[in-house]
Amino acid sequence: MIRVVIAEDQQLLRGALTSLLSLEDDIEVVAEAADGQATWEAIQQYQPDVCLLDIEIPLLTGLEIAERLRQEGSSSKIIIVTTYARPGFLQKAMALKVEGYLLKDEPIDFLIDSIRKVMAGKRVVSMDLAAALFLKEENPLTERETEVLRMAQEGLTTKEIGKRIFLTEGTVRNYLSLAIQKLEVETRQQATEKAHDQGWI
Repeated sequence: MIRVVIAEDQQLLRGALTSLLSLEDDIEVVAEAADGQATWEAIQQYQPDVCLLDIEIPLLTGLEIAERLRQEGSSSKIIIVTTYARPGFLQKAMALKVEGYLLKDEPIDFLIDSIRKVMAGKRVVSMDLAAALFLKEENPLTERETEVLRMAQEGLTTKEIGKRIFLTEGTVRNYLSLAIQKLEVETRQQATEKAHDQGWI
């Protein structure tokens, strides 16, 4: 029996996945969760064979959970499911050596087949995502520029960012300005949106 934990914040989709997977003779959904923290607790409790993780769930993202599992040396297989073919997310997932990376609009049979394949030691990536990986744009941002943009995305002011990472307001503005130039946009908001869409922050 393949024991699965599902992390999905959309209740309707989570319920449908649970119902459909439970119809399979060799798959059992041992837990489902709407946010990353609840997912992490369920994984610790049930030690599933497969973790089916949506990327953009509250509290902890699917990729953050995957990173924790890798750091722990967990034997659970990881399948990331996402709505978007964002190259940056795919790069991160590949770096974490996840076993599966699927788009949510794949047929349920493809998902079921993927669960069985990863249990057999194979890696599965949706065709559209595989294409995105080859077309990926390299991240031009430095670590510090990424950090500053991430805080700007959280809604922090230049002054608040400076206080948090012990930099002057002028230095923070310089980092933001550099990021805006590198991303070839005009405003801080456009920079955070582009970096987010690419999966860089």
